[in-house]
Amino acid sequence: MTSSKDTLPEKLQPLLWSCRSGDRLSQARLYNLFADKMMNVCLWYSRNREEAEEVLQDGFIRVFTYLHKYKGEGSFEGWMRRIMVNTALSRYRNKSARIYVVSEFNAEMHDVTVEAVFTANYDEKRLLLMVQNLPPSYRMVFNLHVFEGYSHPEIAKALRISVGTSKSNLSDARRILQAALNKEIGKTAL
Repeated sequence: MTSSKDTLPEKLQPLLWSCRSGDRLSQARLYNLFADKMMNVCLWYSRNREEAEEVLQDGFIRVFTYLHKYKGEGSFEGWMRRIMVNTALSRYRNKSARIYVVSEFNAEMHDVTVEAVFTANYDEKRLLLMVQNLPPSYRMVFNLHVFEGYSHPEIAKALRISVGTSKSNLSDARRILQAALNKEIGKTAL
């Protein structure tokens, strides 16, 4: 029986201390505890499984490198997730992917909302494939906005783009996903 005082960081504390001291066995144990959950995060930000595995490995290297900065405040899993997302963003930026710049965002032209339908009616594997097939810039903006809750100014800062580009890329991602959903619906209606 666990008490409300038994938080996840307290349960993990001995393992985290061992990992901080460089104990490889403890690091492997921590990896095994969180690898599946973090792989799911990496998959949403990657084109395919191989790329997601690279992000996961790079992310865990960062986790072990910066573990001393985790002070036990807040969710350890949330802290780790943030590292995985930042690793995917860093990888994206380092690939020098070109993002189409839009000088002005037109709200009337870009008024497609797909998230509620998108997440409510389809299984995760089909959704993941649709998102993975988005162009990289659209995928990053969509994921940051929808799954991480970033605002457009936060996305713009993280990806080093303008707020207008963030809004346009999100709108274009929504449009592409809506078309993919409509195609899926059309297939099932036949």
